[in-house]
Amino acid sequence: MNVDTIKAVYFIGAGGIGMSALVRYFLSKGKLVAGYDRTQTELTSHLMEEGAQLHFEENTALIPDACKDKASTLVVYTPAIPASHKEYQYFLQNGFEIHKRAQVLGVITRSSKGLCVAGTHGKTTTSTMAAHILHQSHVDCTAFLGGISQNYHTNLILSQKSDLVVIEADEFDRSFHWLSPYMAVVTATDPDHLDIYGTKEAYLESFSKFTSLIQPGGCLILHEGLEMTPNVQDGVKIYSYSRDSGDFHAENIRIGNGDIVFDFVSPKGIIRDIKLGVPVSINIDNGIAAMALAQLNGATDEELRSGMESYRGVERRFDFKIKNEHRAFLTDYAHHPSEIRQSALSIRELYKGKKITALFQPHLYTRTRDFYKDFADSLSLFDEVILTDIYPAREEPIPGVSSQLIYDRIKEGVEKTLCKKEEVPAIIQEKQPEILVLLGAGDLDGYVPQLCDILNKR
Repeated sequence: MNVDTIKAVYFIGAGGIGMSALVRYFLSKGKLVAGYDRTQTELTSHLMEEGAQLHFEENTALIPDACKDKASTLVVYTPAIPASHKEYQYFLQNGFEIHKRAQVLGVITRSSKGLCVAGTHGKTTTSTMAAHILHQSHVDCTAFLGGISQNYHTNLILSQKSDLVVIEADEFDRSFHWLSPYMAVVTATDPDHLDIYGTKEAYLESFSKFTSLIQPGGCLILHEGLEMTPNVQDGVKIYSYSRDSGDFHAENIRIGNGDIVFDFVSPKGIIRDIKLGVPVSINIDNGIAAMALAQLNGATDEELRSGMESYRGVERRFDFKIKNEHRAFLTDYAHHPSEIRQSALSIRELYKGKKITALFQPHLYTRTRDFYKDFADSLSLFDEVILTDIYPAREEPIPGVSSQLIYDRIKEGVEKTLCKKEEVPAIIQEKQPEILVLLGAGDLDGYVPQLCDILNKR
């Protein structure tokens, strides 16, 4: 693939959060960009305003003529689309150059210094934090993010002067094996995507494989306590980090009055009074990894301090929609049991003594099948749970697998409701929760404006 000779790029699944960053990247390079997605969203509308020619019907007749020259067109697809997809089959049968999104990112990292953040959870926040710290520093960077940055209102940051590229490294479908990191972070390795990997051991091995791709002269920043065994090449340095110990860690943590402040300890010394712009406890770990990555690439002490304090978060990651003395409503992309557990503990820390209600839409039949007991345990940390049907995404239903599996195992003493997605607004209207968190990676976020109206009226 030679980006310079490509005139047009066609995306199959253009509206995905990772794919859309590449859409914006190729638009910035002056390429004709077109594509398909199953549904029109706020994100696809923004992409069309920025110049992408998108349609929402699986129909080869809607592919622009400019994208039908295989000598000058690159086709990028998401693994989430089925192999039978009509447009995918058209390009396949006509001999076009077709790449997964991760393959394209791999080409970009090979021609730059890739700073790749991987992990079952924490990777979006950590990569967005690192990108923000570097971009507002004298170092700068380009970044392909897995969420919409609240600082920049986009998932793509472009630099004209830096050869550093921050990339969220996705383990789904082993996508991160296409990357060639200069430096890498691994935040967590709790098993996930067992529909792809089959076993926990295979999942952990996939992360070991990822660490073997780090280029000599680079480094791995590894969270302490992970089960995986790193497999780095000679010439790659390994650093450890965590909240309380490791080469990079926090000391003198102060939590109160809605703020979190700590001292950052690194091999270069101590930076005092780091203030989290998004003050939730998990962001201490995420922030340590992000600052480690930025410091190792030349960000100064003051740039680290100002970057952390001015960081505003990622849409749908502990994203407050309402926050006042009477109530709070936030959305959190947490869709794995360990993420939900961390979300619950963080909210409890912020709202001691308050009744906390979780609204959760399970994501994928396979994930529900594999982890329904763990989901029930994590959700039992809330005072009340409103549980909707499973969001299938790319999957067909599995007999016997439904949200009922989770519902039945939520612990006694927790108020619980099982409902259809369409019933959510009426239930929130009736219950008027004091502290509400919407959890999951599905499409419930489409109800956020309506829920805000309901809650604000009280």
